[in-house]
Amino acid sequence: MQRRAAAIYVALFIIVGAGAYSLIATAETPHVKFEDPTYELSSDDRFELSGQTYTVSSISTAERGGGHGGTETTVTQGAIQYTNESAQYVVSFGNNSTQTVDQQQWRVLVDSSGGDPTSLTFRESVNETAVLAADPNVSTETVTQNDERYVVRGGDQLILAEEYFPEPETRSYAEGDTIEYQGNTTTVDTITNESVQLAWTAPRTSTIDVSHNDNVTVGDETYLAHFPDESTLQLTQNFEHFQQQKASIEQYQTQKNGLWGVSIASGLTVVFLIGFAYLPSRY
Repeated sequence: MQRRAAAIYVALFIIVGAGAYSLIATAETPHVKFEDPTYELSSDDRFELSGQTYTVSSISTAERGGGHGGTETTVTQGAIQYTNESAQYVVSFGNNSTQTVDQQQWRVLVDSSGGDPTSLTFRESVNETAVLAADPNVSTETVTQNDERYVVRGGDQLILAEEYFPEPETRSYAEGDTIEYQGNTTTVDTITNESVQLAWTAPRTSTIDVSHNDNVTVGDETYLAHFPDESTLQLTQNFEHFQQQKASIEQYQTQKNGLWGVSIASGLTVVFLIGFAYLPSRY
């Protein structure tokens, strides 16, 4: 009688466990899907927003995770590039510093004679070492006597350094003047006692990184970025629909975990019932 009752319960729990497992096996896993995104793009596709052209510069996949025996997952990500044709650039030169302008070395000297300087001078930095090395009749180093620097010619003739070296070239500029700097027409924007600021406009290319199911700001607009496959990027502003789908996925996962619990518990119960049924009777 003990074994007959156990067999009935075993059959019952097998049916329950099998039913839970069949629901797990046949249930369709929900996933985020947008039928009508604002933009659906592939690599190198372009789109325009507020007069600015944007290009999907890359869509790539990478394996992540897997540490300590974990399962690796494939993550798709991308990048969007755009070019501002008139981006603002600035550079600051300290007063009495040496800078390279127009492929020459210059000492930057601010005219500080007044309280509010508005002009500066670029004074050529003469490469004295190169000048001395090019003259076989003089020593390669200058000497100092009575606080004056001299060039030594023929071993004993002293020539004042300021008389020997060529007169450095000078160029004067005021606020608002333009100069050539690194291939750009540059404006002397601000002059202070401490520094000089140059400004110019030139193209600047910027990159926006895009992550799967994450917000991304393009121009003044915020979108949800979604990669339905490894070569397509969707941008949508239907955030509410995304949150609804996300909630459905989380609910599905919770129910799936519950069904796994039922299936595993049923299997363990069957094992215990069979074991108890074959225990030797005391009577």
